[in-house]
Amino acid sequence: MLRGGHRSARPLNSWHTVTPRLVVRDAKQLVEFLKQVFEATGEYQSERPSVITIGDSMLMVSDAGIRSPMAAFLYVYVSDTDATHRRAVEAGARTLESPFDTPYGDRRCMVEDKWGNTWQIARTNSDRDSANSTWLD
Repeated sequence: MLRGGHRSARPLNSWHTVTPRLVVRDAKQLVEFLKQVFEATGEYQSERPSVITIGDSMLMVSDAGIRSPMAAFLYVYVSDTDATHRRAVEAGARTLESPFDTPYGDRRCMVEDKWGNTWQIARTNSDRDSANSTWLD
């Protein structure tokens, strides 16, 4: 039970309580971008949100239709920051932050895709103690 006596709804099947949803123009191209850059799995669905998996996480991708598109900011852990950054740029993303090593152990970069979404891409140093880490914005 959450504070205030409210319960979170039980999600369907293997879904998490909170699932990011990207609402864009030309969702089919965004699905292809996610596959190329993050080795995502899932297929574009024109009549409903596309369920896309990146690693152990799911997100939904939808065409905006009559709604306004909405940009997202997502932090994605990958096995190779530099290679993922290269794939993102090759797929049309703009570099906002070139790959660098953070003081808390992540090798990180940041890109913006052509839909306006910002992706912080990182590889973590498995030796770090997250309870004693200093985080940067």
